[in-house]
Amino acid sequence: MRSYAFPFSLFGGSMAWLLICSTTIAQIIPDNTLPNNSVVPLNCSDCEITGGTRSGDNLFHSFEQFSIPTNGTAFFNNAVEIRNIFARITGRSLSEIDGLIRANGSASLFLLNPNGIIFGANASLDIGGSFIASTADSILFADSTEFSAIDPLTTPLLTVSVPVGLQFGQDPGFIINRSQAVNTFGTPVGLEVQADQTLALIGNGVFLDNGNLTARGGRIELGSISATDLVTLSPINSGNSGFAVTYSGVENFADIQLSDRSAMRRVVAVLMRQEVQFNSRAETLCCLEIRLSSPVRLAELVEPYDCKPPNRFN
Repeated sequence: MRSYAFPFSLFGGSMAWLLICSTTIAQIIPDNTLPNNSVVPLNCSDCEITGGTRSGDNLFHSFEQFSIPTNGTAFFNNAVEIRNIFARITGRSLSEIDGLIRANGSASLFLLNPNGIIFGANASLDIGGSFIASTADSILFADSTEFSAIDPLTTPLLTVSVPVGLQFGQDPGFIINRSQAVNTFGTPVGLEVQADQTLALIGNGVFLDNGNLTARGGRIELGSISATDLVTLSPINSGNSGFAVTYSGVENFADIQLSDRSAMRRVVAVLMRQEVQFNSRAETLCCLEIRLSSPVRLAELVEPYDCKPPNRFN
C-alpha cells in the first residue's frame, strides 16, 4: 500500500473557528410537526427511535434536536420493509454525532440539518442502505412534494415517491467528519456504508478533519454548495444500489477540504464540487475518480487503497 502527499494547504483559521463553535448538547428531542410524531426516551444516551409517519415504504422523522453523545446510539427501529428513512432537524442547533447511527433492514437514511452536522471521532454507521447527510433546507420528491426542515408546519401529505433533490437555502451549514471508527478487524473505516451503496456529505463546506469514509464498491459523494441551489439525486436500480448525485443546477460552490490523513477507501467514484468554476476536468487517483470544478485543497496525506496507482505518481 502506498500513500500520496498533495502540495495544497488547509485554511487552519477556518477550521479553528469551526472547532470553537461546536458546543451543542448531545441529545435527541423530537418535535410535534408530523401527523404521527417521532418517539424518543427522555435524556437517553442509547436512544431507540420509534413512531414517525409512514407513507408507503418511506418513513419520516422530525426532531427539534438531534445529537449523539460519545459512544451513544441512535437506533431507528423501523419496520424491515422500509426503504427510505427521512430525518429532519427543525430546531436551531447543529447536530454533533459521536456515536452509532443504526437502522433495520436495507433502509437508506437521509439526515437533514440546515444548521450543520459534525461527525466526531467515534461516529459510525450500521445501516443496510445508503447514508445521505446534508445541510439543505429540504428534500424534494418526484411528485413535486418536499420535506422541509425550515418550514415544517406547511409540510403537505407525506409522499410515497422517491427523493430526487436537495434544495439549499440562503445560509446552509457546514459538515465536518472526524470519524476514526474501526471495523471488526481493527481497521479504521470511519463512516461506512454497505457494498454498492452511497455515502454522501453535502453541505456549505465539507471538511474531512482526520476523518475516514468507506464505501466498498459503492460511491462517496462530497458536495459543497454555498447557497440557494438544487442538488439532484438519482436512485440507482430503484435505490437498491445507492444514489447518484449531480450538480448541473448548481451555480454557487463552496470549499471541500481534506486534512490530517483523512482517507476514502475502496470506492468506485468520489465526486467533489467547489466554489470557483471553470471547465471541469477529471483526474484518476488510483481507484478514486475525482471530478473537479476547481482544485480540492488537500493537506497531509490522502490514501487510495486496493488498486495500482497511475505511473505519474511513481
